[in-house]
Amino acid sequence: MTFKTVVLGAVAALMTSTAAMAEEMKMAVTTSFANSGLADVLLPEIKEDTGIEVQLLIVGTGQALALGAAGDVDAVLVHSKAAEEKWLAAGNGTHRTEIMYNDFVFVGPQADPAEAGAAEAATGALQAIAGAEAPFVSRGDDSGTHKMELRLWKAADVTPEGDWYKAVGQGMGAALNTASGMNAYIMSDRASWLKFANKGDLGIVFEGDPVLFNQYAYLPVNPEKHPHVKTDLVNQLEAWLLSDEAAELINAYTIEGQQLFVYNAGE
Repeated sequence: MTFKTVVLGAVAALMTSTAAMAEEMKMAVTTSFANSGLADVLLPEIKEDTGIEVQLLIVGTGQALALGAAGDVDAVLVHSKAAEEKWLAAGNGTHRTEIMYNDFVFVGPQADPAEAGAAEAATGALQAIAGAEAPFVSRGDDSGTHKMELRLWKAADVTPEGDWYKAVGQGMGAALNTASGMNAYIMSDRASWLKFANKGDLGIVFEGDPVLFNQYAYLPVNPEKHPHVKTDLVNQLEAWLLSDEAAELINAYTIEGQQLFVYNAGE
């Protein structure tokens, strides 16, 4: 046996041992969280620090919560507080831990033909878009973003319907692509917009209303309902998400000098 063979055998054994040590859990996350690129930053650090391989199921908030309710994942990370609280009340999870936030923005043609940017509130921006019957793309997918959009239309006393309103039933990236192709208005979380490459003639036309606050939370699936849930790994992941390292990584994640998320766990 040559020295090279011995070395290669040792390396192979080490890799096999390391792989065997890694434990896997499944987490359903929103498309906006995945589109932002933050997952690509956090997951390798989580694996290095805890040995946990987190497998993501990337869907809208509504579907993420449905996966949790069915026991198809061990935890969810979503952004629709009312839906989360209803999910918890139904016994699907154990608790809700807020981790970070960003905000929603209205994106549209930079010329802003509907003059949405002149509005004083988010509801006024939507009223301007509807009044002008300017093309508007909705995710239409029961995601956290879609749920927020629908709440704002209701608050604006507007029923969005007609040829100008297009619900695509897709994730944030695909919806933004549709809006770019149509040169239409759309509501997006800020992180997805900053990460989005195919901006075309679109830009942020309205932002800053406190109602556009967008909180993300971590919810473990209830092991009493689904005994196969990997509660130990779920708890380890939550402890990591509450750590100083998580805070530093999340706050330091920027695109074009702009911070995408603000860590607020424990506040």
